[in-house]
Amino acid sequence: MGFDSGRLYSIYQAPDPQGRSGNRHMLTPPEEQVIKLPVPRSPLRFVPDPDTLAMLRRAPLQRGVLPDGTSGWLVTGFAEVRQVLTSLQFSRALAVSPARARRGIEVAAAASLLGMDPPDHTRLRKLVMSAFTNRRVKSLRPAIAATVARLLDEFVGQSTPGDLVRGFSLALPVEVICELLGVPASDVGRFHTWSSEAMGVWEHDQAQMMNAWMAMGAYVAELINLKRLQPSEDLITALLAARDGDEKLTELELIQLCVTILVGGHETTANQISLSLLALLTHPEELARLRADLDLIPGAVEELLRYVLIGSGDLPPGRVATEDVRFSDVTVMAGDLVWPLLDIANRDPAVFSNPDRLDVGRPVRAHFAFGDGAHHCLGAQLARAELQEAFRGLLTRLPGLRLAVPVEELRYKERMVINSLYELPVTWDEASAKRKDLPDGHARLAGDPAEASLVPGRCPPAALHYPRRAASTSV
Repeated sequence: MGFDSGRLYSIYQAPDPQGRSGNRHMLTPPEEQVIKLPVPRSPLRFVPDPDTLAMLRRAPLQRGVLPDGTSGWLVTGFAEVRQVLTSLQFSRALAVSPARARRGIEVAAAASLLGMDPPDHTRLRKLVMSAFTNRRVKSLRPAIAATVARLLDEFVGQSTPGDLVRGFSLALPVEVICELLGVPASDVGRFHTWSSEAMGVWEHDQAQMMNAWMAMGAYVAELINLKRLQPSEDLITALLAARDGDEKLTELELIQLCVTILVGGHETTANQISLSLLALLTHPEELARLRADLDLIPGAVEELLRYVLIGSGDLPPGRVATEDVRFSDVTVMAGDLVWPLLDIANRDPAVFSNPDRLDVGRPVRAHFAFGDGAHHCLGAQLARAELQEAFRGLLTRLPGLRLAVPVEELRYKERMVINSLYELPVTWDEASAKRKDLPDGHARLAGDPAEASLVPGRCPPAALHYPRRAASTSV
């Protein structure tokens, strides 16, 4: 089946960028009570700005307004966010419908699981989960550990300082998602460029974003056709065969699912690794505590997922109330737009003691780093495996790991919906960084080094290069 770009374009096509199309539900609260979005960001992007955090903590629901005048409710309380994420009283599909002005990543959400409600969402999710099983993810764990070891072998073989973003944080999830989906290593550079463009913020050029989503859709369509002719042990082949009775993924659904997994499977994990490590490097006592007791790693990963601010503070995924909903002394009316601020809810003092402190020994029972409810992240267990193995490797292979530049000199990409570093220059005690052989039975993801260029997942360093740009340049 050929790729129908017209069908895909019709899904991604956004309303008038000035917001003139559709009937937006406008709230008109007094000016002094409205929080203007996007909110100010801290110079240390991985933590909230203190004044902004204090403002957002005034109440679990407050009114907010976007630059185009669209108003809604900011939801910041832990219990309230959970209700919004799990209740059928709030609809994702209505929030990204053509009747509403859509900008940023919401332009593409309507074409994916991210913009669906039950029963459509339930049908697709069930089909995906039949292929994206815990067993498949668990089978990747030894290979993830092996890839961590190899990447760190290569990293410590270079002179200090080294860029941990390009040399490790990005390389690891890229290799894993290549292996999982069956993406040829030679194509990695292309899809990473597209995904960075597609993860744009509210003010990003909508035509550029749509072109990036279209390019990824066309690429994935070609890859799907190749998998039909040459099936293999990868997720795309499994999705092609996925059925639930007579139900099967349509061609367009399959394309959108693969694009979503491809983007989400490396962008968020790569930046979570980098920002979590930065958080540890700026909290040396917690880093030392974790290095002294590696058994803390699983719990520490959950704490870092809670603590680190991965969202850039731009437009969060919204929902629309399908009926009047009462929250304590506030009633959200049917048709009102709500934005659950997951990162702020993860710092709710009513749930977490001393929530603004990083504590690698904290028993974190729940957080919203992977969302909740029907839209809980499909790749949560895979991300956890990557993060745990990444930190196990970093803490054992790079003694004396520390920043090579003042934290104030680190550069972040602008106009992305997630916080993303250009580079993370680090240094370490080279004399103590000894190579550690892989345990028996841990097969390398890339296979024999002599065959590396032929194996999906083994990505040449050139494909992972970040172009250097001024911090104010859009990406």
